[in-house]
Amino acid sequence: MEVQAVRTNGDGDLNGLGRNMPGAADPHVQEVLKSAHEELRFLLKQRAEIMKRIGTVKQTIVGLANMFGDDVLSEELLDLIDRKTSGRQPGFTKACRMVLMEAGRALGAREVCERIQEKVPPVLLRHKDPLASVTTVLNRLVEYGEARTLIRENGRRAWQWVSEPTANAGNSQ
Repeated sequence: MEVQAVRTNGDGDLNGLGRNMPGAADPHVQEVLKSAHEELRFLLKQRAEIMKRIGTVKQTIVGLANMFGDDVLSEELLDLIDRKTSGRQPGFTKACRMVLMEAGRALGAREVCERIQEKVPPVLLRHKDPLASVTTVLNRLVEYGEARTLIRENGRRAWQWVSEPTANAGNSQ
């Protein structure tokens, strides 16, 4: 079996052929593609719902740990909510997650930087432009479905940890 390299023309159209490729008009191929497309959309929706639920559960655990102290949590639970006290400092992404999760409201990138500076200052020392690094990580958390972006009244972006809405949740800002 010979494998040939396949190039795209930038818009995802294989070798410029796209729908003109052999088999593209085949109703069986189209049915398989339609089915795969529907399943992918369903799975992505399901992933978003799961990420919201994970966010809610993590926020609950963090809230309890903040009230009663980290010693009420097992080592595994501390690790799962990124609060395990190992010998090394938490990673940059973990620090951003922790700040957003504990905030309970939307934060701007500068606010996230300030809170990381308060909690784990050494994490920022490794970055030439901490604000740009924080913004990059926050945008990545949005891509992962762990955070969402909001536009504040002043037109600036803010990021909020994704969790399920609660009955008493008001305006997030």
